[in-house]
Amino acid sequence: MCATHINVLDPGASPLDYYGFELRRHREAAGLTQRQLGDIVNYTGSLVGQIETARKLPTPEFSERVDAALGTGGLLSRLVTLVMRAQLPAWFQQIAELETRAVEICAFQTHMVHGLLQTDAYVRAVLGTFDPTDLDDRTAVRLARQRIFEKQTPPVFWSIVSEAALLQEIGGRETMRGQLAHLLSFEDNPRINVQVLPFSTGAHPGLTGSFSIFRFASDPAILYTERYGSGHPTANPESVKDCSLRYDHLRAAALSLKDSAALIRRVMEERYGEQGNADDCPVA
Repeated sequence: MCATHINVLDPGASPLDYYGFELRRHREAAGLTQRQLGDIVNYTGSLVGQIETARKLPTPEFSERVDAALGTGGLLSRLVTLVMRAQLPAWFQQIAELETRAVEICAFQTHMVHGLLQTDAYVRAVLGTFDPTDLDDRTAVRLARQRIFEKQTPPVFWSIVSEAALLQEIGGRETMRGQLAHLLSFEDNPRINVQVLPFSTGAHPGLTGSFSIFRFASDPAILYTERYGSGHPTANPESVKDCSLRYDHLRAAALSLKDSAALIRRVMEERYGEQGNADDCPVA
């Protein structure tokens, strides 16, 4: 049955089908069975077969190992980005493309950590809240967006997050501790900047909701706002100008990079540490 499926696989049907077609073509050219290739890259032959028949998503790690084993010149590692993007909700695929093209991203989040900075456990907790189906694949798809930071010239990313996102316990204390530690890992990275907007700020220009601004080398900037189940990108100059000004004021009201890291560290240790108690941690 699998062999029949392989024979009729249409490489033009989707990026996933094209990936499977190319994987099979290069494997067969190398004279390897699915099991033999699996043994070389430390995956099962069954998984290789499922990916070849577009029944399973490949991961970046799988792609890198197979590229090395088959000498494909990085073909599958390049294709996996398209595969992952195609698995995103249709309304979000355009935004993922903007993330890959932008030279600067300015994001404000009201209630949770931005997707580009989320850990595996945090992603699973967010995505699995009401829908636990296909959680492995959906988590891999979201995490794949973070590969933009591995480019030769990654974008400069400014992330302003409300203090509420630090205190909203998503996935349990261990997950939150890992997530906050992950945010702290960017302290010495000038291209990934995390600032916290403290409760003490009071009313601020971001009360209407989260938004992101994408800036490009030669194209006009794009503003992105999101509602439940949909997103709204716009290049309208007035809208971009208005939210750029809002972002400037949010950045001015937020804690400095150093003070933000100090608050994140304090919340991580006092609220989510081994000896911490969720009721004991004061808020700023």
